[in-house]
Amino acid sequence: MATKYQNLSEYNAELMPDKETVSNQHYSIAVADWNPKITHTMLQGAIDTLVLVGVKEDNINVVHVPGTFELTFAAKQLMSSEKYNAIIVLGCVIQGDTPHFDYVCQSVTSGITELNLRANSCPVIFGVLTTNTLQQALDRSSGIHGNKGVEAATTAIKMANILW
Repeated sequence: MATKYQNLSEYNAELMPDKETVSNQHYSIAVADWNPKITHTMLQGAIDTLVLVGVKEDNINVVHVPGTFELTFAAKQLMSSEKYNAIIVLGCVIQGDTPHFDYVCQSVTSGITELNLRANSCPVIFGVLTTNTLQQALDRSSGIHGNKGVEAATTAIKMANILW
């Protein structure tokens, strides 16, 4: 997670594959529509980063799901299509007064981990904010700690090209 000590939202072309390699790749983003002020800002950051690096806009598929819990199912369906070099999941869960936060965070974390363990060639990138407050989420989606969507897209490109 981005903090004042570490922020991966800065684009560094030297750490990325060349545009020719990336231009023919396909990426999918599953985004939760719960907390849209946060998640849709992360989505735009992810798309902008993919395009900046050289991915064609037509090669970016976006799927909207109701909430963060549904991201695992969406990622599983996207993986089964075998069309994508990487899948990014974007969501935001903010601590409330009930244990719901714990269940959702644990479920999506375990689900995405399980998908990655089963994957042969398509990494699923975890771009889910799990914060105590709305302000912490804002700080990590478009504020002082960068944009988790940018970080997730950067990670997706690196993982999709891990065997350069």
